[in-house]
Amino acid sequence: MKVGVISDTHGLLRPEALMALQGSGLIIHAGDIGKPEILEQLAAIAPLHVVRGNNDLGAPWAEQLVDHLGFDVEGWQTLLVHDIADVPALLDEGTRLVITGHSHKPLIEWRNERLYLNPGSAGPRRFRLPVTLALLEVEKGSIEPRLVALLE
Repeated sequence: MKVGVISDTHGLLRPEALMALQGSGLIIHAGDIGKPEILEQLAAIAPLHVVRGNNDLGAPWAEQLVDHLGFDVEGWQTLLVHDIADVPALLDEGTRLVITGHSHKPLIEWRNERLYLNPGSAGPRRFRLPVTLALLEVEKGSIEPRLVALLE
């Protein structure tokens, strides 16, 4: 299954991001969404798992969003949280995929049998950081992550 992972849109959902996410069986947004229309557009493509980011706090439309979420993706027990600093307190022994945002820095890192993924920021460019999202090809026994650059 193709899984799209996006974060830190900060109110901007680029056409390039929408194109990259087409065909996803699931989309995951790791917070700092910016406005509810982004979630509507993503949910029109595929089922959506989402957490609230620090910049979403206080927005009436984001009140129903959670700060962290645990779910299964094709047998991969997943923890979704905006800030990696919150991971240690939430991490379960069975978690095999940790998805975060917040730093705007893309990351694909295996730590033993656990994959840590930050898709980077898909919204407005920040400093000289790349504008990216991530795609996962997930099956019961395997997961293949890759970053997708949205701007050259």
